[in-house]
Amino acid sequence: MPSSKNYDRDYKREYEVSHSSPEAKKKRAQNNAARRKMEKAGKVSKGDGKDVAHSNNRTNDNKMSNLKVQSPSKNRSFKRNAKAGRKS
Repeated sequence: MPSSKNYDRDYKREYEVSHSSPEAKKKRAQNNAARRKMEKAGKVSKGDGKDVAHSNNRTNDNKMSNLKVQSPSKNRSFKRNAKAGRKS
């Protein structure tokens, strides 16, 4: 992104581009499926403020052994680069 003084970001366009791609839609659908699976098992409930996390960080792996309930701050705080391993 340009760093000039008068540059205005188009946040709406950035959001639409990043959230409407086929990959993003598939990932979101998998995350929603994991949440529904945990709700059905009684581990989480609607509005409880908890996140359903994937232990191996692959959203297409929705086995119960790979899913866990975490606080949002814990689930969203790990580094997302190739060298930083995710600790469970």
